Amino acid sequence: MNELFDFSKTAQLLGLDSVQTALLAAAVLGLVAGLLGPLIVMRRMSFAVHGTAELAFTGAAGALLLGVGVEYGALAGAIVAALLLGILGGRESERDSVIGVILSFGLGLGVLLLSFYKGRSANKFGILTGQIITIDSTNLVALVGGSVLVLLVLALVYRPLLFASVDRNVAIARGVPVRALTMIFAVLVGISTALSVQVVGSLLVVALMVTPAAAAARVTASPWKATVLAVIFAEVAALGGIVLSLAPGKPVSAFVTTISFVIYLVCRVVAARRDRVTSRSDALPALPALR
Repeated sequence: MNELFDFSKTAQLLGLDSVQTALLAAAVLGLVAGLLGPLIVMRRMSFAVHGTAELAFTGAAGALLLGVGVEYGALAGAIVAALLLGILGGRESERDSVIGVILSFGLGLGVLLLSFYKGRSANKFGILTGQIITIDSTNLVALVGGSVLVLLVLALVYRPLLFASVDRNVAIARGVPVRALTMIFAVLVGISTALSVQVVGSLLVVALMVTPAAAAARVTASPWKATVLAVIFAEVAALGGIVLSLAPGKPVSAFVTTISFVIYLVCRVVAARRDRVTSRSDALPALPALR
């Protein structure tokens, strides 16, 4: 416990260039995850994020085996997963089964590829749980570039995408290209998922992409407010997770997921108390009008 709260060691490590690079990368990912998260929750794509992360893991494992940058392999795998989900999961009734098929295939193939890798076991572990020490200036440029691309495309399609997410049938009736938007959004989620693998790992990427938005959705029904809160929650989880992981030297994903979960629980408590107050006020008898 003392090691976890060793503030002097944490302060010393915060001065390292590699840690500052990791914090900057986490801040960028928190922004992207916070902006995409509410749309993921509204479109009920949380399970799809997990399935996409598994193929990102497969791509990263393949890149590790070939000696290529892990981030590029993860990106390729995530985009393939996003396209498969968009093509095979067009019908909502089939979506969960398609995601399950892709998830199991990706995880199995990734495990097979890792079994052929003869390098450091830490590299294998890092793909699954994140490894911030691997984020250097080159990785940061790729991450920022991918994030800027996601944000630019999201800005261009945000209004029709939000409309289609809130009421798909009305959007179709109004001539909104829902199918094309679904494919575009799936690719954006795939890219963002791949970018998050190095920080939180492929197994726990949902903690950054979904949990902050799910927490925000508990306390507000406004898409705009939910987006702002999701960005704040994602930033707190990502940056706070890295800072807390420094002194003990443990995987950052454990701290990111814990912070995200605590935020979610707090939001649930706030929502429950608000609902109780609202139900009590509705149950009060109407006062007679004063003359």
